[in-house]
Amino acid sequence: MRVAIQGGNASFHDIAARNYFPKISKVINCDTFKEVFECLKNDKADVAVLAIENAIAGSILGNYTLMKDYGFPIIGEIKLKIIMNLMALPGQKIEDLKIVRSHYMALMQCAEFLEKYPHIKIEEGVDTADSARDIRAENQVGVGAIAGMYAAELYDLEVLAESIETFKQNYTRFMIIGKTPNEDSEELEKATLSFQLHNEVGSLSKVLSLFNEFDINMTKIQSLPRLGFPDEYTFYVDCDWKEYNDFKESIKKIKTMVSDLQVLGVYKKGDVFYGNSSSR
Repeated sequence: MRVAIQGGNASFHDIAARNYFPKISKVINCDTFKEVFECLKNDKADVAVLAIENAIAGSILGNYTLMKDYGFPIIGEIKLKIIMNLMALPGQKIEDLKIVRSHYMALMQCAEFLEKYPHIKIEEGVDTADSARDIRAENQVGVGAIAGMYAAELYDLEVLAESIETFKQNYTRFMIIGKTPNEDSEELEKATLSFQLHNEVGSLSKVLSLFNEFDINMTKIQSLPRLGFPDEYTFYVDCDWKEYNDFKESIKKIKTMVSDLQVLGVYKKGDVFYGNSSSR
């Protein structure tokens, strides 16, 4: 099982991948989310793990577009409780740090903590764990990184402050992207859809009413503007149900009401894991 992720070893993507695939054989580290999909496209990876939303930073909008454009199906999901930690080379204190570096989303999630230390310069890095790795590899004195505890363990760094995220109920949801859709099964509980609507009165409410008619629970709706079509949007919807046949029947009716309906994936609901560790 070759799994492509955005980020390095001990990143939260890496932790999510290792929890979802306990017998993983190879993790392919990518700098960008687009590179992750290119790995799938070029058969360098069998599956990919892709962050889609965080409780603090919100949705990663570009990843919706990538999923739709590349067309690889969602086959699962996993949720991590994210705990951010400030780490540096051993023997230092927070007052000694001149720079703190991490992925921009991690910095956003720890903004309130960082505001307490105005002497520290904040820098965006490619990834949380890579920021930690570089401190050890380049012996960067006076530089801190924000990452999971696993990164501190892997790169032998000292944790200067634990759980510095602003919102303690901080979760990130990751999509598992494969090459072949899940086989039709009553065990499937959730789906992600995309469709487009014209700018007409009541067009969205009609679709939402149809979900209600078939007892489909819509858990999320996200809209993105359609390029080249002013005032028109692509909608992305997560939904779940009690009866799988109800979902299939609802899809048949929705097709008559929208344009470019795509079922991006049908899958089982994801489990929640503690995001500081690489194991269950």
